[in-house]
Amino acid sequence: MVIEQRLEELGITLPKGPSPVANYVRYVQTGNLLYLSGTGPSRDGEYAFVGQVPTDVSIDEGYQAARIAGLNLLATAKDALGDLDRVRRVVKVLGMVNCAPGFGDQPKV
Repeated sequence: MVIEQRLEELGITLPKGPSPVANYVRYVQTGNLLYLSGTGPSRDGEYAFVGQVPTDVSIDEGYQAARIAGLNLLATAKDALGDLDRVRRVVKVLGMVNCAPGFGDQPKV
């Protein structure tokens, strides 16, 4: 529970793990590896932000969307493992930003 205690100290509450929006599973565990499916910035089954950065969604809103997606991934890992302290390392993370042509500030998102 060390990870969850640290999240609490930071004022971060994990959401309920998001439900799949299509015909797929949220995670698969094989041996000591856990694979998570992709997730977006959903809260309670609804997308918090929709559109391209920066035309439809501001850079700050894009940042918030990425944060929500990251928390959803942590919630999914907790659902799969029961305890985030079972995570020893993250092997790969792939993040994508839905952005307008010519936008070059993806690191700010």
